[in-house]
Amino acid sequence: MADVLTASRDAQAARFEGPHGPRPRNAFSRRNIFIYGTLILVALYYLLPLYVMVVTSLKGMPEIRMGNIFSPPIEVTFEPWVKAWAEACTGLNCDGLSRGFWNSVRITVPSVAVSIAIASVNGYALANWKFKGADIFFTILIVGAFIPYQVMIYPIVILLREIGLYGSLTGLVIVHSIFGMPILTLLFRNYFASVPEELFKAARVDGAGFWGIYFQIMLPMSLPIFVVAMILQVTGIWNDFLFGVIYTKPDLYPMTVQLNNIVNSVQGVKEYNVNMAATLLTGLVPLVIYFVSGKLFVRGIAAGAVKG
Repeated sequence: MADVLTASRDAQAARFEGPHGPRPRNAFSRRNIFIYGTLILVALYYLLPLYVMVVTSLKGMPEIRMGNIFSPPIEVTFEPWVKAWAEACTGLNCDGLSRGFWNSVRITVPSVAVSIAIASVNGYALANWKFKGADIFFTILIVGAFIPYQVMIYPIVILLREIGLYGSLTGLVIVHSIFGMPILTLLFRNYFASVPEELFKAARVDGAGFWGIYFQIMLPMSLPIFVVAMILQVTGIWNDFLFGVIYTKPDLYPMTVQLNNIVNSVQGVKEYNVNMAATLLTGLVPLVIYFVSGKLFVRGIAAGAVKG
């Protein structure tokens, strides 16, 4: 009976004491205002140019000449987009960005596939299969990742000319694959090094070999880092201008080179709406890929892409 009375008094006391736990934070504290204010300003800084590009691409030239670049279009028109894709002159040809788009696809897809396939095997070997000279090889790769590629442009021109691939898409694919190898190997090596070593040892005890462990254990666990590598390579190769204009010829120019020819054209009237539409079309592929796989990109970075 005494225990029941004691428990009843404790319950009444707790009821009068009020809620327990930490005090709720003020949503409008000085700290929150500073953090969210800074984030909003940074977001506006990056989104404002995009907004101007979008609204300008949807206006006709008479409305653009009125001078208010921030106002939404009075009459929406998609004619600039159609002209940028199929009619704008990119030099001697006036077939828009469509030809450059398919050239970029033919460059990007094999370059990304080859560089990621080779770099993933390199990183897996460096992380799990120590061989003689592995540390020296890894050091050379790291140094190679930070060498300015401008110093290699002319030697590569000579090399591609000697093997008969200068001015072809195949030569440009080889160049992109080689230049993406160091940083991708570093990413994969660090990711595979973060995988528990017990899994590798258990597979070795079960008799799995080099390729068996790679395909049956490492690959199924490596989707995030493959997405990281894909986004980095697609963004870098698709947005490349220098290699495209040097190692190909006009009929094989990628989309970025054709965009430059449209924007910097000195003949006729300067059509700002077509220029903006062409710019948005050129950047659409990397944006779509990033937004579709952005969560996996963050997971890949957090799961070992920057671990040593």
